[in-house]
Amino acid sequence: MADLAVHQDGKLSQNIAHFARALRRAGLPIGPSRVIEAVRAVALAGFSTRMDFYWTLQAVFVSRPEEREVFDQIFRLYWRDPQFLEHMMSFMIPQIKGAQEDRAAVAAERRAAEALLDGKAPAPPELPEAQDQGQELEIDASATVSAEERLKTLDFELMSLAEMAEAKRMLARLSLPVQPLKTRRMAVGAGAGARIDPRATMRAALRTGGEVMALHPRAPKQRWPNLVVICDISGSMAQYSRMVLHFLHAVANQRGQGWAKVHAFTFGTRLTNISRHLQHRDVDAALKAAGAEAQDWSGGTRIGSSIAAFNRDWSRRVLGQGAVVLLITDGLDRDETGVLEAAMARLHLSTRRLIWLNPLLRWDGFAPRAAGVMAMLPHVDSFRAGHSVASLQALGEVISKASDVGEKARLMQMLTRG
Repeated sequence: MADLAVHQDGKLSQNIAHFARALRRAGLPIGPSRVIEAVRAVALAGFSTRMDFYWTLQAVFVSRPEEREVFDQIFRLYWRDPQFLEHMMSFMIPQIKGAQEDRAAVAAERRAAEALLDGKAPAPPELPEAQDQGQELEIDASATVSAEERLKTLDFELMSLAEMAEAKRMLARLSLPVQPLKTRRMAVGAGAGARIDPRATMRAALRTGGEVMALHPRAPKQRWPNLVVICDISGSMAQYSRMVLHFLHAVANQRGQGWAKVHAFTFGTRLTNISRHLQHRDVDAALKAAGAEAQDWSGGTRIGSSIAAFNRDWSRRVLGQGAVVLLITDGLDRDETGVLEAAMARLHLSTRRLIWLNPLLRWDGFAPRAAGVMAMLPHVDSFRAGHSVASLQALGEVISKASDVGEKARLMQMLTRG
């Protein structure tokens, strides 16, 4: 296993300590005691293959499912490639698109790059001065995009640690306002659609000897709907779900949004109610508590059985008051299609609006070919992307518009033609 030694001195303990520092920079809670345990574990367990070494270190350094992806990337880049710094620098050096197209970054790869380079990007190479001083370059400033606008459209999965932190601050400032619902019940008071209340007018007249001193109006009562979020936390959705839950925490704790109550459920292989954890004012404490209760983070996906469990155990409790349901998932299901379709049909009938956010819509060539997507699409009111800050901001602008269907109409045409 000589290829595992990255440091020139060849001491494996020092390599493990350096690897642990990279994990700590990437956000994993690793202290000196963990490093000592890792060195002892490797010495006691030994290893004859790279996988033996991998599982030994993972058993010591990874304590939560969501940490596994970052660990995998840093392990792969640090222990397999002796020239890992050059490999990392290729992700950090800014390049001009068009002259050289960047390859698609792998999930958590940029965060691993920042950790291994200590968060410092190498300085760009100095360009020689143009020999022809008379030559002028025309730059169209209207085509430039600010860093904030670029970050808004950047895929959550491709963000670095610094970009994720800034994106979370942007999500905390977003809103998800909703319009009240009109009911048939009337309440005393003037307002839109107010009418004369004869009973209240006559009762007031009795107190003045039968003389009508004023006409008492009444207007339709307004009712505020519930917001119910059902979020997929399986392996393919882990990073997106964490960012969406940051956004949901801001919505649940901001005044003036208009929602009567905000309920949140997560599912991977089973359904978990995390609504009470969103009441924490501190977002980190809220998500930590939610992660501790939902034990199926970054696992498999059983959409059909999870939605069926929601219909059975929770729909009557939380879907009153004209609730709006946000379903966040990529639609890649392991359950039978019949189970998923029946569960989606019942959920659709129980809600005022069912909006599906799918991060796969970030691809221009997305088509409803997966069996789960084909089973779910006919039973939603709107089908929208949910992979970036901009997509969630756009959701806030249309959530109260009953006419909004997102990409559903276009994809349903593809289904009927196919």
